[in-house]
Amino acid sequence: MTSISDWNEKHLVENRLIQQLKEMGYEHIHGPSLDMERESTRAVILQDRLINAIKRLNPWINDTNLNKIVRSITYIEASSPMEANEGFHNILVNYTSIQQDMGKGKKNQTVKIIDFDNPLNNEFLIVDQFSISDASGTIRPDLIVYVNGIPLVVIECKSPMVAVDEQIGKAVKQLRRYQNQCEHLFHYNQFMIATSNDRAKVGTIGAQLKHFGEWKDPYPLTSTEVGDNPTPQDILVAGMLSKANLLDLIQNFIVFEPENGRMIKKLARYQQFRAVNKAVNRLMTAKSPRERGGVVWHTQGSGKSLTMLYLAVKLRRIEALRNPSIVIVTDRSDLDDQITNTFHRCGFANPQQASSVAQLKELLKQGPGSTVMTLVQKFQTSSEEEQFPELSDAENIIVMVDESHRSQYKGLAMNMRTALPNACYLGFTGTPIDKEDKSTTRTFGPYIDKYTIEQAVDDGATVPIFYEARLTQLHVEGETLDQLFDRKFREYDEKTRERIMKKYATEEVVVASPKRIQQIVLDIIKHYETHIMPNGFKAQIVAVSREAAVMYKEKLDELSDLESAVVFSGGNDDKENLKKHHISKDEEKAIIARFKKPLPEDKLAFIIVCDKLLTGFDAPIEQVMYLDKPLKEHNLLQAIARTNRTYEKKDYGLIVDYFGVSRFLEKALAIFSKQDIQGALMPVESELPRLQTRHRAAMKFFDYIRKDDVESCIQLLEPEDVRQQFDLAFKRFASSMDMIMPNPKAQPYIADLQFLGKIRQLAKSRYRDEAMDISDCGEKVKQLIAEHMRASAVEILHDPIDILSSKFEKKVDELNGGEAKASEMEHAIRHEIRVKIQENPVYYTSLKEKLEKLIEARKQHQMDIVELVEQLRGMINNMRDNATKSQIHGLTREQYPFYQMLEKKLPVEDDKEALKELTHIITEIIVEQAVVEWTSKEDVKREMRQKIKRQLRVTKCPKDQIEELTQKLMALAEVHYKK
Repeated sequence: MTSISDWNEKHLVENRLIQQLKEMGYEHIHGPSLDMERESTRAVILQDRLINAIKRLNPWINDTNLNKIVRSITYIEASSPMEANEGFHNILVNYTSIQQDMGKGKKNQTVKIIDFDNPLNNEFLIVDQFSISDASGTIRPDLIVYVNGIPLVVIECKSPMVAVDEQIGKAVKQLRRYQNQCEHLFHYNQFMIATSNDRAKVGTIGAQLKHFGEWKDPYPLTSTEVGDNPTPQDILVAGMLSKANLLDLIQNFIVFEPENGRMIKKLARYQQFRAVNKAVNRLMTAKSPRERGGVVWHTQGSGKSLTMLYLAVKLRRIEALRNPSIVIVTDRSDLDDQITNTFHRCGFANPQQASSVAQLKELLKQGPGSTVMTLVQKFQTSSEEEQFPELSDAENIIVMVDESHRSQYKGLAMNMRTALPNACYLGFTGTPIDKEDKSTTRTFGPYIDKYTIEQAVDDGATVPIFYEARLTQLHVEGETLDQLFDRKFREYDEKTRERIMKKYATEEVVVASPKRIQQIVLDIIKHYETHIMPNGFKAQIVAVSREAAVMYKEKLDELSDLESAVVFSGGNDDKENLKKHHISKDEEKAIIARFKKPLPEDKLAFIIVCDKLLTGFDAPIEQVMYLDKPLKEHNLLQAIARTNRTYEKKDYGLIVDYFGVSRFLEKALAIFSKQDIQGALMPVESELPRLQTRHRAAMKFFDYIRKDDVESCIQLLEPEDVRQQFDLAFKRFASSMDMIMPNPKAQPYIADLQFLGKIRQLAKSRYRDEAMDISDCGEKVKQLIAEHMRASAVEILHDPIDILSSKFEKKVDELNGGEAKASEMEHAIRHEIRVKIQENPVYYTSLKEKLEKLIEARKQHQMDIVELVEQLRGMINNMRDNATKSQIHGLTREQYPFYQMLEKKLPVEDDKEALKELTHIITEIIVEQAVVEWTSKEDVKREMRQKIKRQLRVTKCPKDQIEELTQKLMALAEVHYKK
């Protein structure tokens, strides 16, 4: 019988998506009807359709070469799924070549598998319920997008009736299971979609849930063009799966980048796709060369370097641009290195970094097809030159300028224009253009695309940034120098004060006074150890000067055991106290690499700076910036963004202000239009109303139950959907509490957090619910709940007791009342079935059916609670007995599930001795063939399958069941005889 959830998934999600794709020109085919086109149910390529497409796109190809090309696609040799995926993507987008004589001797000929230039010249299918089987079992993805017989997109649908927090999570979990069970399907996969219609996200091979992202813009369509009130699924499908967009994404917006020793497949986010295509459209349709440029503002942390890379990839493919030269300009050597490294790592062909003014001039004269990375400072004139020389008058030069609003570009922009007078200039910035800045738009042109701070936070591309003013009596901003001196030097007489003021009359001296810095350092230590360190995050201190930075370092060393490093640019004339902290470029790189590592792995907790590492420095583990420097406008926005990168369990970034910048925030950011900086920086207090709302949402589950009636609270959470809703409410409340604690404003909610945490842990233990794990809470919340558990003498922080151990019996006997006993036993049995069903599917499936009958009988009042408890005890005893039954039959524990499988599937074989003999023969075949890591070796599995089939053919096994039974026996082999 089809469940309501399955019906909702099929009709509200899957059918809607199919219908939309049909309207977009796709052909819909029901999976089972394609079985006749496949050699076996293991095959994922529709070979005849692939052959027809290759012939259509390459009419010159002969049969020998056709077979070679098809074989290179259907049999990909690689040491890992990611390697196979990258190899296939390369063949797909860069084409492959093969030698063939076209009448003038053998020459390499390019073979197209997909026609990217003419999307309509390809066959697009949307296929539902397509089964793929191998030794691990059968998978049946909800939908697969085929182009020219190749499965390029896998789509998993979930009912919108599933708990909101679980919809995408469950779909991604299923997609990850498919990748483990059926690797060869994902050799060809370009991306995967998880959808419930109300929510829809996209990710690539190997991606975890947190790396799946929404697609919020159907560009080049508008949302209204997609339909009336389109759902997130409608928008994603229109934006990613229209024939042109799908091929564009595959060809130009996928890169493979090595990170921390492993390869990551990266797919553009919607704003990157939109910005690149808008830039290309402006470039190609502008009425004059001057109108081709413009500015892309994508807020910091949203992948600006990759946007520039995707644009470079796409520009190179446009024939009309005749292999353009691409020039990437930055104003800082660390940014220059960062972007050059991104291009290198992602396999972009031959990016050349200019090391001097002379080399830059040579590189810019190279002509078409070059990629030049340079600092803007290299566009300076030499002492012999009156003006910078013209280096190329070509129109197919595209100059991309990073952080294009910055003042150092203003004078040098003219030199760039002189050197490359007909080039197209595109500005990229991580902060908005200010209201008064006419020169940036005059230099580059109007905005091409915007992706604001608020949008990035809303998409989860960055975390929100909060600020907190501390030690306000030490703040400097907003006071006159006279007021400061009167306050700081009040113990001196008036004459002495005047003398000091004349000699040291600078704000910097006041800010960097040792006494003030010592007070701040003591506060930093306390704040870091109570707010930041428990969750494993790191910190940055921003000082007013190099001297102050060194003083912060020395005071931190003196007053704590926290490890820190100071990073600044050294000078030859520096005093000894500064020289002590001079470091080389390599040492600086080593410090940054250490800082980026998790705290348990590397104890370097603080980086102290004055000017360095405030822009272009990317360390997601940094959660807090202790700010003691007057920053404003672009510099302020850029500095605070060091804390906005996403990281495991990081919900927000924090700016702790000791200078007083936050008191004058409106003034500091006044040059920007309000909508551009909406949500840039919010006071910590703004979280309190949300905390109150979230507290109420979590507590309302227990409004009509006494809080000391723990058993009733646990039973209220028995239905899975209620448990999921409660868990979501608890996590949100805990997240807000983790942010506010240990601030006294969190105090009124602590008792309720402890109560909810206790009930959640007890429910997790009772219902064996892995999702309800306290480990996903912040460390401060975890410690609070753990202490409350100890104080309440509740011992549930360990794993649930094994149902087969004697301790379980004792635990059940200690529970009060039949309902509690029955509930504990029922959920323990369910957990045992869920965990062990793969070990022995026959036995545990029958057990599951028996349990469902008992529970249904109790619901229908066909048995009382005492009888149910006895029946459940009987089931547990039966499970204990089953563990020893194998010995009675003269079989090992590993062999017994094979015996039970054969007994069930070969009912005509009533000779038990013959069944035992067959069990021994089949397990011997498996043991003989099972080499180390055999489960990942296709040739070993093939040989094993063939031998098992041969054995089954000489038994009474019906011919039409041999294939299915072999697969089930192979699945058991992978569980019991894995090496």
